[in-house]
Amino acid sequence: MSEQTTPGGTVAVDPTPTTGAPAPESKASPLKRFLAGPAGRNVGLILALLLIVAVGAVTAPDTFTTWSNTLTILRQASIIGVISVGMTFVIISGGIDLSVGSVMGLASVVATLDATQSIAESSHWIVMVVFALAVGIAAGLVNGIVIAYGNVVAFMATLAMLVAARGLAEILAERRTLTIDSRDFIDFFNADFLGVDILIWIFAIVAVIGWVLLNRTTFGRRTVAIGGNREASRLAGINVKRHTVWLYALAGLSAGIAAVMMLGRTTAGTSTHGTLYELDAIAAVVVGGTLLVGGRGTITGTVLGVLIFATLSNVFVQNNLSSSVQAVAKGVIIIVAVLLQQRFARSTGRSSG
Repeated sequence: MSEQTTPGGTVAVDPTPTTGAPAPESKASPLKRFLAGPAGRNVGLILALLLIVAVGAVTAPDTFTTWSNTLTILRQASIIGVISVGMTFVIISGGIDLSVGSVMGLASVVATLDATQSIAESSHWIVMVVFALAVGIAAGLVNGIVIAYGNVVAFMATLAMLVAARGLAEILAERRTLTIDSRDFIDFFNADFLGVDILIWIFAIVAVIGWVLLNRTTFGRRTVAIGGNREASRLAGINVKRHTVWLYALAGLSAGIAAVMMLGRTTAGTSTHGTLYELDAIAAVVVGGTLLVGGRGTITGTVLGVLIFATLSNVFVQNNLSSSVQAVAKGVIIIVAVLLQQRFARSTGRSSG
């Protein structure tokens, strides 16, 4: 502030221009903004995966670094990975699906019933695949309708389906393991293409389709919008209830695909297939950067989350560590992932709930 003498007296003059003042800079540094963005989160996940790989290479150099072990890791990640892709859509929308593991078990049982295999024998083994997918979609539709139109909380609706689907699978299978008779079915799902198992190719294809659906279609944009603000999405013209039904049908479809993959790997259907897979899928999705409150998430992050857990489990197996230690390690990783979500969400002005 300065003074200037004029014929009328002395007045104060502010040298700062009154127009064109620059806007205040964001408190978040460029580094924090990068880390909070999709690219930054994925870089962090890649670094975490590379760190686990490095630990495995150091502790078990003769077995961990082989190509056959790499295929083993990918094979183990493939089934839970397919379920996780479907789960990603549900969680981005602000929902949750606790029933995918049980639905997977039910689909595997229905696909291997004597009646189903009899139809497949007289026509083609693809009938077993169709039955498994149909069971998954039907269960997902029931979940979606109950949640969207029955106004039942997603946690309770899918918890009920978890119990019901597992119980129905036990009734249909009579608590037995149902073996697959079709040799063509077994040969197809145990074959490889370019030296890579069919199950891994299925996971890759599902992940690519999921990425395109989330990032390049109206369906994906609406999913993110609903997770960010359901009421605003409704006012913007999105049929939130109908979209919710389709999201849970998509999760059910992924469980059906996973059931077919499990049948190909084990050559048998049983009500115990998929036990606790819903928790593994949720863990992979959360570690991959998807917010549990919805509105943000990536398929790439989910795939990396699945690979992190699969690689970690393999490292423990290579070093003859118990499953209890694996469970503790997974729990620590999940907690760290959630804490990082909250920290970066606050730095960019979004509450993570």
